Amino acid sequence: MLTIADLRVQNLIIFEAISGSRAYGTHLPHSDTDVKGVFILPEDHFFGLDYVPQVANETNDEVFYELRRFVELLLKNNPTVLELLGTPADCVVYQHPLFAEFQARDFLSKLCRQSFAEYAVAQIRKAKGLNKKINHPEPPARKSVLDFCYVTVGAGAQPVTIWLARQGYQAAQCGLANVPHLTDLYALFVDATPGRAHGYRGLVRDPETSQGVQLSAVPKGEVPVAYLSFNRNGYSTYCRVFREYWEWVEKRNAERYQNTVQHGKNYDAKNMLHVFRLLQMAEEIAVSGQLHVRRPNREFLLQIRRGAFEYEELVAEAEQLVVRVEAAFARSVLPEAPDKDSTEKLLRRVRRVFYTSA
Repeated sequence: MLTIADLRVQNLIIFEAISGSRAYGTHLPHSDTDVKGVFILPEDHFFGLDYVPQVANETNDEVFYELRRFVELLLKNNPTVLELLGTPADCVVYQHPLFAEFQARDFLSKLCRQSFAEYAVAQIRKAKGLNKKINHPEPPARKSVLDFCYVTVGAGAQPVTIWLARQGYQAAQCGLANVPHLTDLYALFVDATPGRAHGYRGLVRDPETSQGVQLSAVPKGEVPVAYLSFNRNGYSTYCRVFREYWEWVEKRNAERYQNTVQHGKNYDAKNMLHVFRLLQMAEEIAVSGQLHVRRPNREFLLQIRRGAFEYEELVAEAEQLVVRVEAAFARSVLPEAPDKDSTEKLLRRVRRVFYTSA
């Protein structure tokens, strides 16, 4: 298994650069230093069975793409890879002469509308979801099926727990039977006999773990005292939201979350910073056909990161920027996509020269 150390010892790296916030100019004194680059597999590895598309360290702070994978992502106008071609000079750690043959202008296309702008839109949706998680936390106690069951009362309905308390019944006294042709509606019977002779099974098997109500065998001639409706869709949605919330709590970046709490605006400020960075870069690509990685509006982006703006204000402004980006690409003279044939020739040429000169 190749490691980054192997790439360095064997002189396989053809490009290495500091990326991320330090390349954008939005870093802070405590910001991590991310490194990205491109390498070429040794010739015998390349022609063997075990192709290695990328090599990274354990934290993914350092990622190197094999030349073929790098080119594949360039043809898709992948922002992370395309930005390597616009790396500011002060962030370039090493560049092999062969890497100079890869120029951003040869790859910028209308695909950037999708790769930059649509990714930014996804980040807006992610920010909205995070905003919801922060402002509407899920209690640690999980709701049960019974919290989504309602009993008919006149022309209305009551939560089953309230209905049971008001009627003086216990859930264990109850039995349910399907109502033909009506989904998730059940006839509710109550066993008032001494010793509960009917043997009804109750409403659920286990309130803590059951995923639905349970049915009972009901003696012929018994009359239901009410009808119970189980809001199965509501319960399923709740379970998904509950699971996603606590998975987010477990996996969230503690430092970024604390930053969110500290600025008090209840959104992931770093996430919103990248929304504006990506959209602004997309608009510049559409209008000028140029890729500017180092951002000219550092202070504005850092204001976003510090939580200087209201969440709704940022989302509204970002959505307006999305409209501008769409219009800019509609007018753009950029090609629909990079030239695959010429790119493949470049890939072959660079690899061939590297192997013959190694």
